[in-house]
Amino acid sequence: MKNVLYLCLLACIISCNQVDNPTENRVVAPTETKEDTLSTTIVSSFVFVGCNRVNRSDEKNPNATDASTANLAALQRIYDDILELEHQPDLFFFLGDLVLGESTTEKLDNQLEAWVQLFKDTTFSKISESGIELVAVPGNHEMLTYADHGDPEHDEWPLKGATELWMKHMSPFIPLDCEHVTGTDSINNQATFSFVRNNLGFVVMNTDTYNAPTEQAPYGLEGMIPLDWIEKKIKALQADPTIEHVFVLGHKPYYVDGKPQTGHKGFPDGPKLWPLLYQSRVVAMLSAHVHDYNREQPNGDGTYQIIAGNGGSPGPAQFFGYTIINVLSDGTLELESRGFNVGEPYYKAVPEHPMLVRDSTILTWDKNKNPYQLNQ
Repeated sequence: MKNVLYLCLLACIISCNQVDNPTENRVVAPTETKEDTLSTTIVSSFVFVGCNRVNRSDEKNPNATDASTANLAALQRIYDDILELEHQPDLFFFLGDLVLGESTTEKLDNQLEAWVQLFKDTTFSKISESGIELVAVPGNHEMLTYADHGDPEHDEWPLKGATELWMKHMSPFIPLDCEHVTGTDSINNQATFSFVRNNLGFVVMNTDTYNAPTEQAPYGLEGMIPLDWIEKKIKALQADPTIEHVFVLGHKPYYVDGKPQTGHKGFPDGPKLWPLLYQSRVVAMLSAHVHDYNREQPNGDGTYQIIAGNGGSPGPAQFFGYTIINVLSDGTLELESRGFNVGEPYYKAVPEHPMLVRDSTILTWDKNKNPYQLNQ
């Protein structure tokens, strides 16, 4: 009798759970939600940062650096954190001022060689074995030299031979499939190029291309870029239906704290470049040079100026770190800036200061609803 009652009860349970569409009553695991099943995924990503070199007063300080003149503690912390990301980036843009430089070609040669050896040193970091593609961008500390020529507006001048030394050491960190500037200025513009990864187009600029002395500028000029070539490349990338987003990168920004800069903080060709970026719907100009992190839309909407010069060089930055841009499967661009509070002195390792998300947003063309206030 008990068996009969049990079978009847079992049949009733089965009958009650039979529905026309079984997926409507699908059991959802505790970690899964309806939103999760519809969520987008990261299809590609890249990180960028610049300005990691130490102060000149710390060039020989073993607590701060070695022959590379890099801020060792900050650099190692950045490398290690990138390697611990849940989604490993495809690209790592180092946006200039990797080394102290700004002196002689002999010093620049030695420092760049030491920097490359440090990057390859797996006892320092495993990043060279990670498969992340490093793309190196020169800064003023690699391209210029310090000199007092009696000009109150300038104390940095083009260093003859710097471009050749940059290419000697850093050419392994320039994509083999990139397109270079051609023509009479191709030698001086070797560090300006463009390339494509997935559905992203990148135009990388040397914002301190060498310009030889002239009668009008007896010590040369800083801050010149091959504007015509850059304009053609941006338009070609935007015309390619397989490319959804275009980024322009260079060490020096044009806008700093909402103001255009054509002097040392920015570069002279900025007034010609920025309207092109905005009109061509370039997502962002990614820069460093200013030793801080900042994100803004100078026109109020459209193209962003993002400064990630908080890689370890002393200055106004309250946190050292790096910035990530994730490309989601629905085309959304997700930005996140990570960093840890700067120690005292600036080169001190501070493991007690956690690496935290300092800024995050979706990069929309419309006015960003989540503005970032500098040093908030």
